[in-house]
Amino acid sequence: MSQPQESQSESNRRGFLQAGSAAVAGAAALGTLPISRAAHTFSSDEIKIGLIGCGGRGTGAAQQALDTYSETNRVKLTAVADPFDFRIEQALKGMGKYEGKVDVANSTFVGVNAYKQLLESDVDMVILTTPPGFRPMHFEAAINAGKHVFMEKPVAVDAPGVRRVLAANKIAKEKKLAVAVGLQRRHESGYQATIQKLKDGAIGDIILTRAYWNGDGVWNRERTAEQSELEYQINNWYYFNWLSGDHICEQHIHNLDVINWLMDGPPETAQGQGGRQVRTGKGTGQIYDHHMVEYTYKNGVRMISQCRHIPGCWSTVDEYAHGSKGWCHIGAGKIYDRNNKVVWEAPRNENGWAKEHFDLFAAIRNGEIPNEGDYGAHSTMTSVMGRIATYTGKVVTWDQCLNSEISLANTDAIESFSSEAPIQPDENGMYWVPTPGRDTDLVV
Repeated sequence: MSQPQESQSESNRRGFLQAGSAAVAGAAALGTLPISRAAHTFSSDEIKIGLIGCGGRGTGAAQQALDTYSETNRVKLTAVADPFDFRIEQALKGMGKYEGKVDVANSTFVGVNAYKQLLESDVDMVILTTPPGFRPMHFEAAINAGKHVFMEKPVAVDAPGVRRVLAANKIAKEKKLAVAVGLQRRHESGYQATIQKLKDGAIGDIILTRAYWNGDGVWNRERTAEQSELEYQINNWYYFNWLSGDHICEQHIHNLDVINWLMDGPPETAQGQGGRQVRTGKGTGQIYDHHMVEYTYKNGVRMISQCRHIPGCWSTVDEYAHGSKGWCHIGAGKIYDRNNKVVWEAPRNENGWAKEHFDLFAAIRNGEIPNEGDYGAHSTMTSVMGRIATYTGKVVTWDQCLNSEISLANTDAIESFSSEAPIQPDENGMYWVPTPGRDTDLVV
């Protein structure tokens, strides 16, 4: 149940609802983008990579891309960009072992809008790993610049952002630009074999699915005296909806994507509950610490979805399917009959974070144009839909949520750390948090 402890001013609530209303203009502008020359495919050419977002996931993604290096897949990191110079320094320090594969001496860009400078460089592919709230803007700009893209999930934090990504992805297809999304389970052979087995009827008609991301929580970065409000929020981005979308979007999307994959598309409705039991003090931003959502797909199959950030509780990250002839532990790749006897096991999963990069470069080298943008956007919208259900306490539909005009931030208007943050703290340093049953208009 929701038990927010914050002082919740109406002005901050309006900020949540209205900030970023101009962001939808970017999506409309896509329709006028010129179709540049089709991005060339690579045979033995060196692929130059640019990294936009040099935090932990960005550093990891860049390293995994460089790990694909071989005589037939020559890749080099030639440009980096991040709002913080210390993150760039940390990222490059972590790449010391990639001698000869990193050369950013003349292409290191710092600032909120540093991505624009990077996209003007001669990189062939960009890795987008900034906080997710910036993803639609960065993706649109990268496609407009004619770059192949690997972007981390989620690809947006609200419906206007999802629509902006879908519009840009349409242009990517026309330009023949590769688009990969960091939902790595789709690249793991164990998951692939298990999903196919279930689609082939191994447990009969699927009746129910379950998905979990329960753990203790994530890092928290304290405010420093010299930080502006915007700088503090971007540095502590996980705790602000306009930047992360809440942990149901930032983490649980992986499990929701697996069930969407199994169901061949997103759900039609959702209802749920959530709140803040342990995130009650300063430094906890806006996000909930637990969500429980019941999704219903077009064939009537339901998914029970649970994600929680509370220490001392049951922790698990996994997916399950139950059918008329048995059940499946999807994450473990095991199928059981109705007597709970294992009747089939999938091959062991590879490291999905590495495999998704190997698959991407292999496809490009082979002249293929992989595109994961649409399902990345749909699974993102599934997580946003779940958040809307828990925040409002209402039954919400896919169409209703996807067509929502609520934009959490106008990222296009952010020029520097001196820009105004989309949401402001109250006089006690606390941020507005939605309450189910009261804030029922958060979907329209």
